[in-house]
Amino acid sequence: MEAIAKPHLLTAALSKFRRIGCLLVLFMLLCCATGQSYGADTLECPEIASGSVPDLSGDASGGGLFTTENRVDLANEINESINKLQIADPNISWSDAQNVLVAAYCRVVSRKPGLADAEKWSRMRQFDDVLERQIAANMMPAGTLIIANVPLPPDVYRELKRQAVGSRQTTAQLMTAILTRAAGK
Repeated sequence: MEAIAKPHLLTAALSKFRRIGCLLVLFMLLCCATGQSYGADTLECPEIASGSVPDLSGDASGGGLFTTENRVDLANEINESINKLQIADPNISWSDAQNVLVAAYCRVVSRKPGLADAEKWSRMRQFDDVLERQIAANMMPAGTLIIANVPLPPDVYRELKRQAVGSRQTTAQLMTAILTRAAGK
């Protein structure tokens, strides 16, 4: 009731809330605009701690990691890089090795000419996926079952699938039998 009796207090309070509201809206717009121009599209690479970490950046000529869309080549690159890290620091943890490799590959991808930001992110996701699989495989105890991921041409896979159905096996079972025979076991 007192505010009704004193309209100038009500006007002052509304004016104060409007200013706060305008500042809040302006702040939100600036934050959103900054987030959009700098956000998910920009590839930012984490820092690599210097010291005993070997140089893993390079190109396909053998100087280090290189960007590739071929998962098999990427797995081989990762294994070679893990080996380099372990030679440089035999006590490196798997977590530290993963962090160093992600940071190093990010630097290689970010400098790759002709790749759009979306393609850079795609390559990083692919690298991370393959890296996690390789580290998981390396962490398994000696003598553990080995799972080979070998890309097959579509016509070869179709033939294996056809033969597997004919022998009442899954494709994986047929491939295991073929590889076991080929290994002389």
